[in-house]
Amino acid sequence: MQAAKPTVVEASAPLSLAARLVLGLYGLAWRVLLPGLKRNDRLAEGWAERTLASGLPPRADLLVHAASGGEAYLAWELLRHLPQLLPQGSAPQRAPLRVLVTTFTSQGLGVLTQAKDDLAPGVTLLPAYFPFDLPGNMDRVLDTVKPRAVVLLETELWPGLLAACRAKGVPALVLNGRMTDKSLRGYGWLPWLWRTLAPAQVLAVSDEDAERFGQVFGPERVGRMMNIKFDRLRFDAAPQRPAFAELLPAQAPFVILGSVRKEEEADVLQIIQGLRAARPKAVIGLFPRHMRRVCVWERTLREAGIDFVLRSENQRAEPGQVLLWDVFGELSRAFSLACAAFLGGSLADLGGQNFLEPLGHGVTAVTGPSWSNFAWVGREVFDTGLVRLAPDWQGVLAELSALAQATPDPAEVRAKASAYARAHRGGAAAACQAVAERLKNA
Repeated sequence: MQAAKPTVVEASAPLSLAARLVLGLYGLAWRVLLPGLKRNDRLAEGWAERTLASGLPPRADLLVHAASGGEAYLAWELLRHLPQLLPQGSAPQRAPLRVLVTTFTSQGLGVLTQAKDDLAPGVTLLPAYFPFDLPGNMDRVLDTVKPRAVVLLETELWPGLLAACRAKGVPALVLNGRMTDKSLRGYGWLPWLWRTLAPAQVLAVSDEDAERFGQVFGPERVGRMMNIKFDRLRFDAAPQRPAFAELLPAQAPFVILGSVRKEEEADVLQIIQGLRAARPKAVIGLFPRHMRRVCVWERTLREAGIDFVLRSENQRAEPGQVLLWDVFGELSRAFSLACAAFLGGSLADLGGQNFLEPLGHGVTAVTGPSWSNFAWVGREVFDTGLVRLAPDWQGVLAELSALAQATPDPAEVRAKASAYARAHRGGAAAACQAVAERLKNA
């Protein structure tokens, strides 16, 4: 599907009394909540910037909002491709495109700071915290920044910012757009308001997402694009073997249960028990999603009579044991040692965790039925066999057991994953084209 030709809302048309009333109440709610938000450790960082107490953001040609680390990487990829579509000419003959990229989190800010040094001379990236979305504040931001276009990545739909874009005649684009059914129900409370504040254009990453955006803003504004995340995926190089590989016995299969969430712990316990019975020589690497659940798992495994060792003890695991990972940040490297990997958040209705990461290590991934967070990958990934979709914990157990017995060649898995990613690339180019057209016409 090609990008839709949008119908732009006339900036000169004043908001209705009802819309102004709702936005006034929205701004009042922000002011009531601000004292409480200041006590939040994550929001307290950069508080002066978020509240504009330290001054307004700098002048920029383009404003891009990336909620957190994941979206910041998308912004990085977008800006990496954008110079290819800028007007031709030598760099000294034209000023670089100044791009203000905002984010909510310190993680996102860190990613953007790294990106500054990676971009071509045609783009200057200005990272900043996103100001709180008070309608009056957003008017001041746009008056000062004077962007020729605003880009919102994925599902960053902020009424104050959209209202300011409408009032100032600044085209807003939603790129790499994603919207869940839950989000759609939320926007359904005030459908007339969202139609009033609609962005100029939405490019969604799936037909389902496009349909949802169309219900909110009108189908005439919505088109399709490939997900920019495919442009970032690289599966070619074999990863280095981590130092903690010595904790695993040489001939024992290593099965990972990764990013396990609280809501699915009872099911995962049954998977552990089943694996120990079916594959008694395997070592099971258990990675809770949150470190605070490690102590719960210690108690659970003891009560179930399951032998385990803690990763932090640096003790060599024996065949049949559970290696309970109580060291943060090692799951990615551990994939390189595995014969199979289950990704959590998928046995409960949580949307799933990243089942693409094991593929870069040549490891076939297994996910439960809840994988909506990665619907952008496409159901055809299951047809390739790179990821195996199980209907329940019994299905996960069966898939892991089969993979532990007959493990696909890692090099073949990486090659197939790389081919799949290449076939789905092009999202960054499509997004850049949409941005370039807006900048050209501004």
